[in-house]
Amino acid sequence: MSKTCEQKVIATKMYDGTTFPVYYRQVLPLDAPRVRYTGFKPEKIMLKAGSVRREGALPLPCDIMLERDAAIPLRDGTIIYADIFRPVGAGKYPVIMTWSPYGKEYGGQWLDDIPGRVGIPLAATSQLERFEGPDPAYWVNQGYAIVNPDNRGAYSSAGNIHYWGTQDSEDGYDVIEWVAAQVWSNGNVGMSGNSWLTVSQWFIAAAQPPHLTAIAPWEGFSDHFRDSGNRGGIPCPEFPEMIFATFASNGLVENQPRMIVEYQLMNTYWEDKRAKLEQITIPAYVVASYTNPAHTHGTFAGYRQISSPKKWLRVHNSNEWPDYYQKENVADLTKFFDRYLKGEDNDWEATPRVRLSVLDPGGKDTVNRVESEFPLARTIYKKLYLQAGTHTLSLTPAAKIETNEYDVNAVQNKKTYLVTFDKDTELTGYMKLHLWVQAQGADDMELAVTVEKLDVEKQPLVDPHTGLAVAATGQLRVSHRELDEEKSTEAEPYLKAVRELKLNAGEIVPVEIGIWPMGMIYHKGESLRLTVGAYKPSDERIPFGKAKIEVPTTCFTFDPKAKPPIQTLGGQAEQVANIADLVQSPPTRNKGKHIFYTGGIYDSYLLVPEVPKK
Repeated sequence: MSKTCEQKVIATKMYDGTTFPVYYRQVLPLDAPRVRYTGFKPEKIMLKAGSVRREGALPLPCDIMLERDAAIPLRDGTIIYADIFRPVGAGKYPVIMTWSPYGKEYGGQWLDDIPGRVGIPLAATSQLERFEGPDPAYWVNQGYAIVNPDNRGAYSSAGNIHYWGTQDSEDGYDVIEWVAAQVWSNGNVGMSGNSWLTVSQWFIAAAQPPHLTAIAPWEGFSDHFRDSGNRGGIPCPEFPEMIFATFASNGLVENQPRMIVEYQLMNTYWEDKRAKLEQITIPAYVVASYTNPAHTHGTFAGYRQISSPKKWLRVHNSNEWPDYYQKENVADLTKFFDRYLKGEDNDWEATPRVRLSVLDPGGKDTVNRVESEFPLARTIYKKLYLQAGTHTLSLTPAAKIETNEYDVNAVQNKKTYLVTFDKDTELTGYMKLHLWVQAQGADDMELAVTVEKLDVEKQPLVDPHTGLAVAATGQLRVSHRELDEEKSTEAEPYLKAVRELKLNAGEIVPVEIGIWPMGMIYHKGESLRLTVGAYKPSDERIPFGKAKIEVPTTCFTFDPKAKPPIQTLGGQAEQVANIADLVQSPPTRNKGKHIFYTGGIYDSYLLVPEVPKK
């Protein structure tokens, strides 16, 4: 790809009726092995009960009618293509639609790319599902149709790929209304799936398609600027770059990583990437967790801010992918959709509005604890004051002014503060760090904050599901510290992000660093450790596209006893469209020394949400 293509700018539709000049670039072609495209083949075929999509997958529990690469027109005449799975018999069925550019079935991302498939056995699903979406084999057997479109620009669908926002929402609206008008549809459409498939639900539901009847967002952010791309004011294009590497299109893709770096303050473009949650009024089953580095904050915000009078929140204690396919959770979701898409008079509405997990690394997690709201109304917020001299946290502020400092280039470019609990204590909800800071040798600071649990030997405790330390996190570019006072609360600072306030030499300023929600029990003798240090972008990458997946070439599914001709998909995770187009994080603003002030007039403290027993 030429340099001129990287510089392509297209006036793109925004939420307020204006357009904004947005960068676009190329992604991989459809024949790139990494994107695992099985080709464009419009057809109607019946998939037989007992057949399989790949060796080791769950056999189909029933016959399924597959309408492959069905053409769907959008309001501007653009044609996109969808795979539609539905019951074979004549009738009108409720529909569950998914929405992403990941591919209608195998695509550039697949669970096989992840070590151990995150604990999800190959035989747990039929492999008819798209990445992060519902399994058509299960849902068709329950009397539903599944519609998996390649949204605008993805694979053989015409146009350019959009990164959520107004155009993408309108397209989702159009497809829902098209689906509702089909002879096999009962007119009730729901949406399901996690991650990208959840983010899409926030945006499309806010557009209020008349026939969108219920949604089930299963972990996904709702404000791209604040939750992911520029969290705390620090631009981080690495995560979308990892996702971009798996896209395929005949067109271009909205160059979100470049927009992150080019536009580091709120503007019309970033407002278009904030879902208008208050406009969502339909029933919603929301699933969240405390440990997702991309989705935690946005999922809780989604639940809290949607206007739906019928909304439910379940907070699990594992990972979004295994949680989504766990049998009891699938049954729970079925009950929800049966109520609102089939109109069954079941007892779904007796389901507790909030079911929480409280994590207990080293012990036993509490799961599905019944509550009435989130955050919990009985929360008691307490200030744990930083003590620079002893590196501890205390309920009593220090009288003497003291400082901690580090060189940002040192190996230990962070400071820790500890409190040990003298009784069992639950901290569930939002935290914040109120901290007095000074930069020496720079006019800005980029800070990373973690709050984690230590055992009685002062050693970190890990998540049994991942083997990693469990930590609530926060981050801030200090020049973005200005708060929106109307939207901020005691425990949740909300950054304006409309201008930069650089530091003057010797200036000491207070900052409020929001820490994403966590639910944790600390037993007597265990400790909470607060760490504040110099922010560094993560270089962790999932090798999407690496796994080799074998599927038949002459049929869609096959008898497990047969040996059809096989094609191999994937196996080239190193493929990129053009390495020159990859966007890196800007150089850090961390230079010289960071100095933290505590005691006296410097009331640095960690605000924690203590939850008494009912």
